[in-house]
Amino acid sequence: MNPANRPLLAMALRLGAVAVLATLTMAVKYTVDSGVAFVEALFWRQVATVPILLGWLAWRREVARLKTRRLPAHFRRALMGAVGMGFTFGAPVLLPLAEATTLGFTTPIFAVIFSALLLGEKVGPYRWLAVILGFCGVLIIARPSADLPLLGTMVGTGAGVMVALISIQVRDLTRTDEPLSIVFWFAALSTPVLAIGLPFVAKAHTPEQWLLLGTLGVLGCIGQLLLTASLRFGQVASVIVVDYTALVWATLYGWMIWGEIPQGSTWLGAPLILAAGIVIVLREHRLGLLERRQRATAGTLPSDAS
Repeated sequence: MNPANRPLLAMALRLGAVAVLATLTMAVKYTVDSGVAFVEALFWRQVATVPILLGWLAWRREVARLKTRRLPAHFRRALMGAVGMGFTFGAPVLLPLAEATTLGFTTPIFAVIFSALLLGEKVGPYRWLAVILGFCGVLIIARPSADLPLLGTMVGTGAGVMVALISIQVRDLTRTDEPLSIVFWFAALSTPVLAIGLPFVAKAHTPEQWLLLGTLGVLGCIGQLLLTASLRFGQVASVIVVDYTALVWATLYGWMIWGEIPQGSTWLGAPLILAAGIVIVLREHRLGLLERRQRATAGTLPSDAS
């Protein structure tokens, strides 16, 4: 069977990836709360990926899969990725886990906006309506009476912005490089950037803190590999809806470890943001099917851009 046509396996891998990455997000918050500097937590989250992937590929004698002719593009992606990680993991440090995770779900909303503004893609009324719906959800969650820190709300929304921008970069890189290579070069090139800040924040750690830092690296690598594998066996539009299960993990971890209960505004705003994302994903899936059908029959691009 063609690996690209195993949707159940793809969904299972994606569920595993979401669980691992939600645990990683919780672990970053817990590690920073224990007294480890945020920059150092990000550094150790990245640095373990390089030896793990190199060792695995060397064992399989497949190191050649990491070859690339686009190092400048990878470097740009690494710089933006480091900033994006700062937003993505900074939000749960500043906010309750559930609220931070929900704001991160704005990525499909910003992806539509950037596709129109940066790529010149035609965006029809369905997706613009989803964008408006999603932003209504953000406003409900972030309204002044919600008692969420303004900085945390901005960082959480910024995470959605950065992931959307990075997605455009990754989409371009996948034209020439395989996902495993993209993951490797992101870690290899962003780690030295993060290391610049270590002399200013690094300090002695307890054995428990070192264990936490090591756990961040392992979870980060496993999560990325599971994400990559899910896209090998299934289409993005088919598996990405599973990402919303992260809210279940965030709510559970927040309650179990920090005693956090999502605010009433979160219960009202989150469904709007999730609905907007699902509408966008399903619409993209429909347009993708239409494009493939038209290319197969007439070799033309789809005229439906709604």
